[in-house]
Amino acid sequence: SSCVFSTAAQQRSTGDECGPEDPRDEPKHPLSDCALEHKAIKLEEQVRDLTERYRKALADSENVRRRTQKFVEDAKLFGIQSFCRDLVEVADILEKTAESAAEDAEPSNPNPTLKKIYEGLSLIEAKLQSVFAKHGLHKMNPVGGKYDPYDHEIVCHVPAEGLQPGTIALVTQDGYKLHGRTIRHALVGVAVESQE
Repeated sequence: SSCVFSTAAQQRSTGDECGPEDPRDEPKHPLSDCALEHKAIKLEEQVRDLTERYRKALADSENVRRRTQKFVEDAKLFGIQSFCRDLVEVADILEKTAESAAEDAEPSNPNPTLKKIYEGLSLIEAKLQSVFAKHGLHKMNPVGGKYDPYDHEIVCHVPAEGLQPGTIALVTQDGYKLHGRTIRHALVGVAVESQE
């Protein structure tokens, strides 16, 4: 009987060791190796797709940032463009007035007041051109240069006396550029071959 008891005790202890495994260690849905490989490939494709989208989004945001920065820089440079267009008209009036005063203030005319007015207008004109240059506004000087439709507007043709045809012979109204951009075309006369 002691043998039976020991066998029963052995069986119980062996049964405890050989009993069913802990249910926590078992996978709930056992997947085959093929299914796991398929799932891994799908996940890798998703990672590649998301990485590519991320790179494109970064590139797009960088392009938007650059365009916005360029737009802001242009706005700073050219924001005064319409103001400059109006001011060059004032400069024209000032220049014509100074020329008129210069003609009247010739040495043959002893009027000292007229001479002082001419000198004052000349100083104002020089100061105005200095202020223009400080802000990137420059008067074009096209006489003797080639005609450029982006900078000049032809108002007349003149006989080419000592000038090559297509060369600008005279300017009837000055043109201006703001930081290299034409804001007012120069009105010019272009030399053409005389037809005799």
